[in-house]
Amino acid sequence: MSAPHTDVEQVELANTAFYEALERGDFEELSTLWLTPSDLGVDETYHDPADTGVVSCVHPGWPVLTGRGEVLRSYALIMANTDYIQFFLTDVHVSVTGDTALVSCTENILSGGPAPEDGDGPGPLVGQLVVATNVFRRTDAGWKLWSHHASPVLTENAEGEDDESTG
Repeated sequence: MSAPHTDVEQVELANTAFYEALERGDFEELSTLWLTPSDLGVDETYHDPADTGVVSCVHPGWPVLTGRGEVLRSYALIMANTDYIQFFLTDVHVSVTGDTALVSCTENILSGGPAPEDGDGPGPLVGQLVVATNVFRRTDAGWKLWSHHASPVLTENAEGEDDESTG
């Protein structure tokens, strides 16, 4: 098997691991999937990690989050406030050039918030269609997320008007 084909498969596995960690609410696993300064050989004792390989994330409707701390806090917040989430990925395209990989995909998201006060299980399930771009960097430990950018898809509602896809 050729190296480029192997790289694509490894990036696909890293991308899948990211979404599966989100679905399980596994913050520890999710944290290991994001790039760290040490993954880039940056000694944080002598260099500001913000100067090298800073990670970034844009959740639908959120401002740009930069830095590992901000990005991971956002996922902790999402996990703490979402009882159920499932991603059905479509239109997945992977491109690898050297030590950088780009994954574009459509996230078909089914989620539910906190359980209602009078019942069990998640709140009402909501569907959302989002397009995402995930950028990975090759590290000694494998492919790690460098950037995630997700944006809602506008769809046409019953009246023929553009509407944000929310289910």
